[in-house]
Amino acid sequence: MTKYVFVTGGVVSGIGKGIIAASLGRLLKMRGFKIQVEKFDPYLNVDPGTMNPNEHGEVFVTDDGVETDLDLGHYERMIDISLNKFSNLTSGKVLWSVLNKERNGEFLGKTVQIIPHVTNEIKSFIRQNVENTKPDVLITEIGGTIGDIESQSFIEAIRQFSLEVGLENCLFIHVCLVPFISGSDEYKTKPTQHSVKELQGMGIRPDIIIARSDTAIDESLIKKIAMFCNVKEDCVINDITLDDLYFCPNFLHDKGFDEVVVRELNLPATKIDFADWDKMLKKIKNRSGNVTIAIVGKYCKLRDSYISIVEALNHAGCENGVFVNIKWIESEDIKSEEDAKDQLLDVQGVLVPGGFGSRGIEGKIIACKVARENKIPYFGICLGMQIAVIEFARNVAGIKEANSREFAQKGDFVIDLMPDQVNQQKGGTMRLGAYDCEIVPNTIMEKSYKSMKISERHRHRYEFNNDYRDILVKNGLIVSGVNPQKNIVETVEFNNHGQYFIGVQFHPEFKSRPTSPHPLFVAFVNAAKELKK
Repeated sequence: MTKYVFVTGGVVSGIGKGIIAASLGRLLKMRGFKIQVEKFDPYLNVDPGTMNPNEHGEVFVTDDGVETDLDLGHYERMIDISLNKFSNLTSGKVLWSVLNKERNGEFLGKTVQIIPHVTNEIKSFIRQNVENTKPDVLITEIGGTIGDIESQSFIEAIRQFSLEVGLENCLFIHVCLVPFISGSDEYKTKPTQHSVKELQGMGIRPDIIIARSDTAIDESLIKKIAMFCNVKEDCVINDITLDDLYFCPNFLHDKGFDEVVVRELNLPATKIDFADWDKMLKKIKNRSGNVTIAIVGKYCKLRDSYISIVEALNHAGCENGVFVNIKWIESEDIKSEEDAKDQLLDVQGVLVPGGFGSRGIEGKIIACKVARENKIPYFGICLGMQIAVIEFARNVAGIKEANSREFAQKGDFVIDLMPDQVNQQKGGTMRLGAYDCEIVPNTIMEKSYKSMKISERHRHRYEFNNDYRDILVKNGLIVSGVNPQKNIVETVEFNNHGQYFIGVQFHPEFKSRPTSPHPLFVAFVNAAKELKK
């Protein structure tokens, strides 16, 4: 029978529930268990696809084309699994499904209520995930903080679910902040006690409490939390802030976290295998030297907007034995080539990430031009690939009015709307998920992947306009990857005496793992490393 772990948070949000869930998944996987993870988000949006990145952060995309919360990126990277449409549920999705069933008469005239209809929908989602993936352990993170109105239906649903499958098959982990009061020079446990009391008042008694703090708290406070919160003493785990999140599984293992989970769930006491993970941690520790990569973005005010790119760069840095320093540049601040040169001539790589809308586009185009002309390694992702095409068309191919239909009313649209995207609603209608790409020989793509056919995840509405393909290729642009089903240009390159210059329509950052860095990021950081030499 599948075992169930539910992770909730208390006191404040953003204390690392997702990292705890991901770390536990990694530890249990290293013990030989099959793991599946899911995230419940209380917001009413159906998914984060239409949300402002400066407010919500990155939108992560799964292979099957679901736009999800960024925590799923942490799960995939840490546990090294590929998630799916059953891995993220929002209040919006729940209510959408319930109301559609009501409109279709599926409730046979009954009054539709939070209990049982909404809670039944949530429980059904959990069962669908288990039926689809058949894991030994399903880890479910409940977004938000205990006490929030928005998350009450999720809490009630997992309370009911635990009774239906048996409390012996469920484990509740509560992650709480233990704040430090500088005036009295001490950590305070009262917020944790209140949070646990709130959770108990909703019918759930936590089995394990993760006490989050910046530094280690005294053993006396561990005992105090155990006594006042009615949990076993070794079920209070103090998790501190670490320099690198990939050390978290080892740290928690040393605290006995996975051993306690295995015991409380009555799982087989299998041995844990740290070989591959420790090999990766060794690379993190053995880095020397550094390269500086400029990220020319539109959402730099919230760094979580590019969290998968940051992680992929760090993975590639470890593989190349260097630290990757990121120079954040708001594209709106680049008004001229002089601005771009001031910002970019001291970096070893320029990365232009994805984004939407016309704001800051000209700054990205200028940055791309400076990188190309000064032989600085350039990596364009999604919008960054489209920027490379527009810049090349304008400044090399002589198409002065080159642009994207997304940014202008008239011009030469070298980037245009896909035919099946006309007059579509905004949410969930882009080209989403994994698509094939056939690679052209003797290109950066082939040298990086060492393969002629790949599959990568997409999230875009506009594409390379094939009407301009011949003239751009004639002027030196290299089309190095094409989707075979629809003849869509997936990747472009420019060979300026061996310069690393590539744009990809997909999002390679979503498939990078600390134990298996993405080949394009590895090649990009290596090019930056060579330039530094």
